Amino acid sequence: MQEDVADEQMGTEADTEGESTGEEETLADRVEGHDADLGAAVAELEARVADLEAQAEEEAARADDLEARLKRTQADFQNYKKRAKKRQAEIKERATEDLIARLAPVRNDLVRALDQDEDVDIRDGVESTLDAFDRVLDEEGVTVIDPAPGDEVDPVYHQVMMRTESDRPEGTVVEVYRPGYEMAGTVIQEAQVTVSDGD
Repeated sequence: MQEDVADEQMGTEADTEGESTGEEETLADRVEGHDADLGAAVAELEARVADLEAQAEEEAARADDLEARLKRTQADFQNYKKRAKKRQAEIKERATEDLIARLAPVRNDLVRALDQDEDVDIRDGVESTLDAFDRVLDEEGVTVIDPAPGDEVDPVYHQVMMRTESDRPEGTVVEVYRPGYEMAGTVIQEAQVTVSDGD
């Protein structure tokens, strides 16, 4: 009982000393007044909490910085996409203009051929115009799909219009109704053909 009273008096004196010095007593200080080992453990935990809080603040600042960078990068990428799309449209427009500029003379030749008198043989002129047109197609990387009679039918390049009796082997081309066209490995238009049924 006397020990309890003495402890209370010591605690009161310690409180008074803390107040008189103007220092704020920490939890570790208060615990240490009762148990030195426990006070040391609390002090260590308080130090770890302070370190973790500092780390959390650093990580939060880093996250804010990364988020700001990400937003800038996304904005830059969107602007790049817009510029690239505009540039692609300009290139396509110029390519189309170039193609039309090369096709216009071919059309002019056809118009001149039709302006000839009805009794004039225009075959040579038409053949010459066709050669000019084929040159333009060749410059654009377009190849004509024009199978010969007897060639095997290829469903990628040929559209079968009908099957017919023929002395040619079954499944081979008999006649070409309309040639096809291929560009850069892509079939733009299949050749329309008749196919032998082998009977």
